[in-house]
Amino acid sequence: MLRYITTRIFATIPTLVLVSFLVFLILRLVPGDPVRLMFGMTPPPESEIQKIRHEMGMDRPLLSQYASFMGRVMQGDFGRSYRTRQEVSKMIQERLPRTLKLAALGMLIATLIGILSGVVAAANRGSWLDTLTMSGAVIGVSVPQFWFGMMLILLFAVHLRWFPVAGSQTFSHVILPAITLGLTGSAVLARVTRAGMIEVLNNDYIRTARAKGVQEGKVNYRHALKNVMIPVVTILGLQLGGLLSGAIVVETVFGFAGIGQLAVYSLNTRDYPVIQAVVLLTAVGYVLANLLVDVAYAMVDPRIRY
Repeated sequence: MLRYITTRIFATIPTLVLVSFLVFLILRLVPGDPVRLMFGMTPPPESEIQKIRHEMGMDRPLLSQYASFMGRVMQGDFGRSYRTRQEVSKMIQERLPRTLKLAALGMLIATLIGILSGVVAAANRGSWLDTLTMSGAVIGVSVPQFWFGMMLILLFAVHLRWFPVAGSQTFSHVILPAITLGLTGSAVLARVTRAGMIEVLNNDYIRTARAKGVQEGKVNYRHALKNVMIPVVTILGLQLGGLLSGAIVVETVFGFAGIGQLAVYSLNTRDYPVIQAVVLLTAVGYVLANLLVDVAYAMVDPRIRY
C-alpha cells in the first residue's frame, strides 16, 4: 500500500506542473494590466508604469517568468501580492484554516444527509417518502449555490436573526455557509446512494438475510450499504475537492474571509501571484482527494487489495 501511495504521489507531479503552466499562461492572456489596476482611477505616468513592470519582472519573456515562478514555488515561496505587497504564503496561511473548517463541516453535512436520504429513499421505493426525498435532491442539484445562500441569509440572518449575516470570526459564522455547501452536495450523494441501494437490495444475499429474520435496519445499513460504498466514496472524493472550489462562490456570498473570497478579490485586481497560489492549492486538493479515494477503495472492499 505504501508503495502504491508513493507511486501515485509521484505520478501527480506532471499534472500539477501542467496546471501551473496553464494557469500562468491564461492569466497573462486575460485583458487588464495589474500595474494600472494597482493605482485605480489615477494611474501614474507611463514611464513610472514601465519602471514598476520592470521591477516586477513583467517585461521579461513568459517562459522566463514561469521558470522564476516555479523556482520560487519549489522553495515554498509564492511571491508577493501585487495589490498589498504581502507574502502570498502568509496570506494563504491566514485564510486556509477558515476554508478547511468550512469545507470539513460542509462535507460532514453532505455525507450524513446524502447517505441517510439515499438509504431511506431506496428502502421505501415508490412511496411518498421516496418521492419527497428525490424531489428535494433534484431541487438541490438544480438550485445555484449563490441563490440558496442568499435565501438562507434572508431567512435565518435577516428575519429570524439566528445567525450573523456575514463574517468569519466565530463558529456561528460558519454554519450557514456550511449548510449551503452541504445541502447542495448531499443532493448528488443521495441520488447515487439510492440508485446503488436499489440494485443491491434485489440481490439474493439480501433476501437470505431477511428470511433469517434480520431486522430491516441492519439489512439496509450493515449488509446493503457496505456494497454501495464504492460509488459513494467516489462521489465523496469528487466533492471533497470540489468544496474548495465551491467555497469561492459561498465565501463571496457570506463575506467569509477564506481563500475563496481572496481568489475573487485577486481576480478583480489581476493579482497574479495570489491567483496562481490559490489555483495550485485547489489542484493539490483534488489530487489528494483522488488519492484518498483510491486508498478508501481498499478499505471499503478488501477484494480491491488483490
